[in-house]
Amino acid sequence: MKAAEREQLLELLQRRFAQHPHRHTSHAWEAVRARLAAAPAALRTLQAMESSGGEPDVIGHDESSGQYLFCDCSAESPLGRRGLCYDRAALDARRENKPPGSATETAAAMGVELLSEAQYRELQRLGEFDTKTSSWIATPADLRALGGALFGDRRYGRVFVYHNGAQSYYAARGFRGLLRV
Repeated sequence: MKAAEREQLLELLQRRFAQHPHRHTSHAWEAVRARLAAAPAALRTLQAMESSGGEPDVIGHDESSGQYLFCDCSAESPLGRRGLCYDRAALDARRENKPPGSATETAAAMGVELLSEAQYRELQRLGEFDTKTSSWIATPADLRALGGALFGDRRYGRVFVYHNGAQSYYAARGFRGLLRV
């Protein structure tokens, strides 16, 4: 990443951090920026999150490791990551009308992890997300072994977690990533 691109991204992240203080109470931008300065790979990941429509922001801090948690905070599931089935096995199982990829592979390529159900519900406490879309979430292995996968959304003022066949894909379903820096 070129120096000018890095500075532009950092300025954007700082503005978003300042606009949404309720997402990261009691944390200072200077501490986050210092952490980012020591992690160039994280900046590339944050750029990938941003360029695919994720609008990443700090949503927490892990006291034991000192890591800041960045998550996609776009109102709807990131536009550049929709229309994907859940994982490679689901993609390979489709005989026709294959989507362009899978959520788990795209997340891994970006350097993020899918949100767990608990993380997704915690994110929804910080705002109203996925009121018109839905997002794949990390699925426990026992459920995935049965062919299913989990996704979440917010409807009627409540957060719902549902199941679907892992090979399904929809224009309004993407995924939100979590990055630890």
